[in-house]
Amino acid sequence: MKTLVTGGAGFVGSTLVDRLLVEGHEVDVLDDLSTGSLANLAEARADRTHRLRFQQIDMRDAQLVDVIARRAPEVVYHLAAQVDVPSSVARPVADAEVNVIGTVNVIEGARVAGARKVVAALSGAMYGEVVPRQLPVKESQAPAPCSPHGVSSRVALDYLNVFRRVHGLEFTALALANVYGPRQDPDSGGGVIATFAGRLLADDACTVYGDGEQTRDYLFVDDAVDALVRAAGRGDGLLVNVGTGVETTVNDLYALMASAAGVDRPAQLAAARPGEVSRSALDPSRAAIQLGWRPWTTLAEGTGRVLDWLKFGA
Repeated sequence: MKTLVTGGAGFVGSTLVDRLLVEGHEVDVLDDLSTGSLANLAEARADRTHRLRFQQIDMRDAQLVDVIARRAPEVVYHLAAQVDVPSSVARPVADAEVNVIGTVNVIEGARVAGARKVVAALSGAMYGEVVPRQLPVKESQAPAPCSPHGVSSRVALDYLNVFRRVHGLEFTALALANVYGPRQDPDSGGGVIATFAGRLLADDACTVYGDGEQTRDYLFVDDAVDALVRAAGRGDGLLVNVGTGVETTVNDLYALMASAAGVDRPAQLAAARPGEVSRSALDPSRAAIQLGWRPWTTLAEGTGRVLDWLKFGA
């Protein structure tokens, strides 16, 4: 299958690229390298048996439509995004430009190219603050975003629905929980597990924002990629939650990772950050039914692999 991956040099995107290449697909990667890195694709690019092409381009660039059209992919995986909630609060225009304008460019490019389907990675932040009795949240939950980042994901879903109705462009939108894993930059601020791992291994203090009792649903990158691959042929026209359905407090996460790293000191506390919800978990029941998908990596195993990757480069 001929595929195209936006954001394919990021930690999730490059893991998806590796999976697609192993399965024998042809892959075009589009990435502006603002947060991704060619180092993430080094092994894949070095293997001459793989059919991999890379082009550096910003998703906001109007030429993106023509670039995708020339590549003529069968399936477009759209992962390029601004994913940091505090950054979206501080710079909402930039968030909207990347996550809304960028998404419209991508799906218009897919339409012009005659692609069969777009598989879009969206954020579970679109649901906003959900009352405890409604957790883990289902796709039927009315979105009530608490941040510009959540709004941009919701708007992207609206565009996907419109393109399906008006142009017949098929899609599956995956609302991802908090994805973590090897290749995530510990200095980017976009992932608490990578940040904790980097600081613990450097013997630096970790910071917990708020009281640390806020919960998140942590999803290992290989599990997320498996859902993305499955969505190429399933879940047409649906929003599908991809998470574990399990809430973990930031305090418990820190305790788990500090113990694994051999660190015996408490985290530093700082003021809560605006735009962040107090509790979050995504119900994966629809993913099980529509994609045949379930998560399999435990938090202890996954965080251990992140620590090992940063420590040993593997």
